[in-house]
Amino acid sequence: MCIRDRAGVSVDYYIRLERGRETNPSPAVVDALGRTLRLRGDGYERLHELAELASGRPTELPACSDHTVRDSVLRMLETVRPLPAYVVSRYNRVLAANPPGRRLMPGLWDWPEEQRNLTRYVFLHPVGRTLYEPWEETVALSVAHLRAVGGADPDSPELTALVGELMLKSTQFARLWERYDVCERGGGQKSFRHPKVGPMTLTYEVMRLARTGGQRMVVYQAAPGTPDETAMLRLESTATRPEPESPVLSRS
Repeated sequence: MCIRDRAGVSVDYYIRLERGRETNPSPAVVDALGRTLRLRGDGYERLHELAELASGRPTELPACSDHTVRDSVLRMLETVRPLPAYVVSRYNRVLAANPPGRRLMPGLWDWPEEQRNLTRYVFLHPVGRTLYEPWEETVALSVAHLRAVGGADPDSPELTALVGELMLKSTQFARLWERYDVCERGGGQKSFRHPKVGPMTLTYEVMRLARTGGQRMVVYQAAPGTPDETAMLRLESTATRPEPESPVLSRS
């Protein structure tokens, strides 16, 4: 049985939908197609985002474009020390970080503010290409996450500029981007080969910040009393350069 039959739509309707002439499918039809295609989680949400974009119905678009981080969020970054933490935009530009958060990503802060993007870092920075282990898995998840968060605003100038640059400069990124994998990350575990504090495996949580247009706060931690925690805590005291006088940070 073909997809249109299992989804319970007519041949004519399915052809119009497939060719882009039907731009207002009902939620029930989208649900039926999602079940028929056996979509789950992020893939299912991505299908609904595409249907909303085609219909002109509003989606959760960025509320602002100046990348301003609220003072209350900056205080939170300071409060969670010595845990490494940072704030990123919808498309992974690093907007703010506490001192251990800065030191978690060596070399990122040598770039101009507008270049400090985590996806750019893992593909184009020499340290970013050796920091994460395994690198191949890390970058695949990073690209799938970028696909997922970009679904609500695929024509964003920030997104299109980033993707365009990486398509030209990284064959690995181009290959992964063309796979169309979708996976929005809400937390997990990462292993590092850090040049200053050594190997460590940390868990992390991702918190969406309300009314920010997609900003997220990422906080890392390790199990108490483990070598991973010892290495992580060294980020609080290991400086590669003088820190700014502000108790919180660096923000773009």
